[in-house]
Amino acid sequence: MPNVLTISGSPSARSRTASLVRHAGDLLAAEHHDVRHLAVRDLPPEPLLAGNAAHPAIREAVEAIAWADALVVGTPVYKAAYSGLLKTLLDLLPQFALAGKTVLPLATGGSTAHVLAIDYALRPVLTSLGTDNVLRGWFVLDRHVSREADGAAVAAEAAAGVAEAVGRLIDSLATSPPVRAAPSPRGLATAV
Repeated sequence: MPNVLTISGSPSARSRTASLVRHAGDLLAAEHHDVRHLAVRDLPPEPLLAGNAAHPAIREAVEAIAWADALVVGTPVYKAAYSGLLKTLLDLLPQFALAGKTVLPLATGGSTAHVLAIDYALRPVLTSLGTDNVLRGWFVLDRHVSREADGAAVAAEAAAGVAEAVGRLIDSLATSPPVRAAPSPRGLATAV
């Protein structure tokens, strides 16, 4: 089965975005995909902000991206764009780091006024990193995601749309063979 890395680009310790990404990872794991999770906020800030790709934790994050056949990239929307924290990670990646990978963008925000941030802000940068397969993403209102002791709770208003978006990723992975570019990342947690 294809390898999937979920990435949370939220700086918040109690992130709804991280909960949403975990929920998507749980849906993928239920379909027997090997799912790992990366929270950018857990990377050491100094090497991340300095662009020090040689730092062991940063190198491990880059290796995890190389390992994945697909990515679920989640971000909160701030000022009509993806998070600056996510941008710092994306800036560290080699020019064609996402070549051959399928990417599902997810976003959370306080208002539907931010729904186009996926297409107008995040999609272009993902494409510039070499992927030809950025799937139609999904935007979820903050109030429709909560953190629970046993994982994320996605309200019924959002659950069907998230499941449909993850289903598109599953379908895409079923029709394209996985590319094994790197061994399994060492320190990343599984989503299940």
